[in-house]
Amino acid sequence: MTLSRMKPSTSVTVFVPGTTANVGPGFDSFGIALGAANKVTLSLKPPSLPHPSIVEEAARSFFLGSGLTPFHFSWKIKGDVPQARGLGSSVTVRLGILMGLNALTGHPLSRGGLFRLCAELEGHPDNAAPAMFGGFTIARGHHDPLRYAVSDGLRFVLLIPGFEVATPDARKVMPKSIRVSESAANAADAAVIAAAFATKRYELLQGAFGDRLHQPYRAKLVPFLSDVITAGEESGAIGGWLSGSGSTICCLAPDAGHAARIAKAMKAKAPKGSRTIVVSADNKGARAV
Repeated sequence: MTLSRMKPSTSVTVFVPGTTANVGPGFDSFGIALGAANKVTLSLKPPSLPHPSIVEEAARSFFLGSGLTPFHFSWKIKGDVPQARGLGSSVTVRLGILMGLNALTGHPLSRGGLFRLCAELEGHPDNAAPAMFGGFTIARGHHDPLRYAVSDGLRFVLLIPGFEVATPDARKVMPKSIRVSESAANAADAAVIAAAFATKRYELLQGAFGDRLHQPYRAKLVPFLSDVITAGEESGAIGGWLSGSGSTICCLAPDAGHAARIAKAMKAKAPKGSRTIVVSADNKGARAV
């Protein structure tokens, strides 16, 4: 594709919200977009350094998906989403590159198409769906995700430890099978969470974030997980969960008034080097700015 056929702008910045995925029992399916984001800027000029593999793969996916001829571009990223902490940092890069290239070339792909490319690159859709569409999302393979707006009154208290957890490592510790009774309990709690967010009856969420599939096994990677969640709940949180594959732990506060007390209690049970931030949900999703 020649530059003369591209959008007149020679650079674009894409705002991509961070995400908290799984939300307890909704493994590889549930996700929520958060008010902490990264901004990815693409420019139509040759890069000064080779692109990292995650950028090269996203660009290759875009050009194959759009049928356009590849061209050189530079990129940079900045923002509040830390790497390998279970807050969707890889999606902010992948989706930022996909959406940036799409904007520079006149939007040949739809948002749904970009979401599917991103989910394929990720290997699972639970972060890609909320990052793209905002709010609380339920993703099912190649189906279009279900999406529900989240109340502006809720607060997500994030306890971010000073160490990383790689997603492949977190998947290795999961069991190959679980008991039927545990599977049934997970399905029931996941259904309650979906219903609560769909109807905005958030009081139903109390006691629904327990998980039997991944959290008990990933706790060896984040050994203070249970203590931090319990401390948050005892200070007024509706509940808590391991964010994605960790290491971040998320507690849901019913309002801003409870959030500071919950954050303090969570941090008291975490190791030195941990920090807390309090954010609301992002109901807009990824967008050019």
